[in-house]
Amino acid sequence: MEYRRMGRSGLKLSAISLGSWISFGDQIDESAAAKLMQRAYEAGVNYFDNADVYANGESERVMGEAIKDFPRESLVVSSKVYWPTMPGPNGRGLSRKHIMESCHASLKRMSLEYLDLYFCHRYDHETPLDEVVRAMDDLVRQGKVLYWGTSEWRAGQIARSYAVAREWNAYPPVVEQPQYNMFVRRRVEDELVPSARDLGFGMVTWSPLKYGLLSGKYNNGLPKEKTRLTRAPEWGEKIITEERVEVVRRLTALADEIGATTAQLAIAWLLRIPEVSSVITGATRTEHLDDNLKALEFVEMLAPDFLDKIEAILDNSPGETEEF
Repeated sequence: MEYRRMGRSGLKLSAISLGSWISFGDQIDESAAAKLMQRAYEAGVNYFDNADVYANGESERVMGEAIKDFPRESLVVSSKVYWPTMPGPNGRGLSRKHIMESCHASLKRMSLEYLDLYFCHRYDHETPLDEVVRAMDDLVRQGKVLYWGTSEWRAGQIARSYAVAREWNAYPPVVEQPQYNMFVRRRVEDELVPSARDLGFGMVTWSPLKYGLLSGKYNNGLPKEKTRLTRAPEWGEKIITEERVEVVRRLTALADEIGATTAQLAIAWLLRIPEVSSVITGATRTEHLDDNLKALEFVEMLAPDFLDKIEAILDNSPGETEEF
C-alpha cells in the first residue's frame, strides 16, 4: 500500500480507501461488510469513509461494529453532516445545532470517541459560513474531530472558509471530497487542483468508477446480477448510455495493453494527480476490493504517451454527469 499526505497536513492516508455508500447496511449484510473491512485492513487500507445519511445511519453502525477490534490509532475514520437525518426544520443543513447533534449521533452509532475526518457534505447557503467554521472548530478543540473538511464545495467557497478561519483563529478545512472520475473531471482539474496547491488542502475522491460504469461490466449489456445502477433505474438511464459504454470499451482495450482491468486503469488514472490524497472505492465482494487495490501497480505505467491515448478517448466522450 502507498500512503499519501492529506494536503499539507501531517495525516497520511492509504492511496486507496474503502467507502460504505450504498453497500454497508444496504447491498451487503453485516458479515460481508466485516469481511471486506478485514480484507482491506490486512491489505494496508487505513482510511474508511462513511456518512450519517448512508442507509439512514445503519452504515455507520455496521462499520463501527466491523472496526471495534482494530487498533483505533491505526485507523482514519470519517463521517459527514448536511443531509436530513433528524425530524424537524433543524434536522438538516450546517447550523451549529445540526452539526453538533449529528456529530454526537455518528460517534454513538460507530461507538467511537472521535472522528479523524468530519465533512460538511454539501455547502449550506442558508447558514452563515462563520457559524459553520466556528462549529467545526469547536468540535476539533473538544477532541471529537481531528480534522474537518468539505464535500462537493466549490473552490471559492473553500477559500472563503479559510479566510473566515484566519479571522477567527480557527481550524480551517484541510480536505475536500469531490466526485472525480473519467466522466466527471473538469471541476477537479481546472478549479480544485489549483486551489489545493494554493491553500494546502488534500482531496479524497469518490465514485472513481462512475457507479460501476468504468469497471467495464456494462460493455456487453446489462449484467444479470443487480448492480448499483440497475438497482436504481433512474440512475442507470442517465448514466448507462451507448456513447459512454463505447468510451469504456475503448478504455478496456487500452487497459489490456498494460495488463490492467478497466477498473484498475480508471483508479490508477486518478492517482496520477499528486493532490489526490486517496481514492475512495466501494465494493460488495472481496474480489472487487482485491481488483481495485491492484490499481496501484499501474500508476507508474501511465507514461505521457499512454496518458495521451487516454485523453484521445476521453476527448470524444459525452458531457459530464454530476447529477448525483
